Amino acid sequence: MIATRRALLVGAGAGLIAAPLAWAQDRNDQDRNSVPLALNGAWRQGGYALGRTTPGALIFVDGEALTTASAAGLFVVGFDRDAGPNVRIEVRADGRTARRTLDIAPYAFPSTRVNGLPPSTVEPTDPALLERIQREIALKTEGFASRIDADDFRDGFVWPLETYRVSSAWGAQRILNGTPARPHYGIDLAAPQGSVIRAPADGRIAFVRPDMHFEGGLTLIDHGQGLITCYLHQSRLDVQQGQRVRRGDPLGRVGMTGRATGPHLCWRMKWRDRNLDPSLMVGAQAPKTIA
Repeated sequence: MIATRRALLVGAGAGLIAAPLAWAQDRNDQDRNSVPLALNGAWRQGGYALGRTTPGALIFVDGEALTTASAAGLFVVGFDRDAGPNVRIEVRADGRTARRTLDIAPYAFPSTRVNGLPPSTVEPTDPALLERIQREIALKTEGFASRIDADDFRDGFVWPLETYRVSSAWGAQRILNGTPARPHYGIDLAAPQGSVIRAPADGRIAFVRPDMHFEGGLTLIDHGQGLITCYLHQSRLDVQQGQRVRRGDPLGRVGMTGRATGPHLCWRMKWRDRNLDPSLMVGAQAPKTIA
């Protein structure tokens, strides 16, 4: 059964998406010695925090300087699938600081089985293929290293397909052809072959290639500050590397290239080296004020 976006959210298909916590918001108690800071987001494994603070402020996560607030004072922080029970965010600007410790809720990720995959896409052994995979890892690593100075995440995201069915939830432990594999760091959206994939938010194309071994047709979009979304298994690519895209622009078409048993879009999101659930960002918005 194919569901529209509305049907997915209000019908039985919605149960396949890890529901975010009640929208969390935190506002800094202002005083002359602290940096203004407001946060909101989904504070759970695979979730995120969107923040507003002083423009250009340096953002530390668990003691490590990881990003800088935009000219509008906006920033994003992601929580990995296996994030611990809390994350400490510290903002520094003009000799002042603000600190917040966020409680990160655990999530019970499901387990899914996928059978019928070509053995070369599960446990490759051919030396030439292994060499190709290593080359492609290097290419993807370069794409994920993109860091544009932008805050295109500020108005959240929309779904990249108009009509789809969630066929595999984000974060599920995968068993491929009976072999335990890494967790699935994407949400699979089954849709008819050739369905148009659209940019869910503004950004710049950081990587595009039609013939990756595992991913098939692959596109990466940089939304700023290391937040990158990924679009796998495309049958056609309609963008070029370096191109600026706006929300709703066509990226390509749904296919079943790479490691796939049917036509679908695998939608992924990373913040730096952390894997996030992109569905949690649908409808999100950064704090409007810090007053």
